[in-house]
Amino acid sequence: MSASRVRVRVGNSIAVAGTTAASSGKPVAIGDAAVQARATLETISEALGKAGASLNDVVRTRVYLTDIADFEAVGRVHGEFFGELRPANTTLQIAGLPDPDWLVETEADAVIVGTAE
Repeated sequence: MSASRVRVRVGNSIAVAGTTAASSGKPVAIGDAAVQARATLETISEALGKAGASLNDVVRTRVYLTDIADFEAVGRVHGEFFGELRPANTTLQIAGLPDPDWLVETEADAVIVGTAE
């Protein structure tokens, strides 16, 4: 569902690299930043699960938008996934992503409290 995901775990900290909405390397939901945001967060959730964590462990996200006009729609999706957790978040407008059909890229950092690998 996304471009290649790099997930790094050091002790109880996990970093999930920039995640875009793609299937077999091709953009999905072309023109719909909210659906792309949902896809990026679903992929991040899966990557965290493979590292022994979940969205509940996320302490920071970074959202890159190619059009700041999508800020509210993407923010609503972010809120659906994180609800009351409210990790620190930075949302930025950028000039573009490698494929012009990608509108959103998301990164996440997580900390698993009370464990170390």
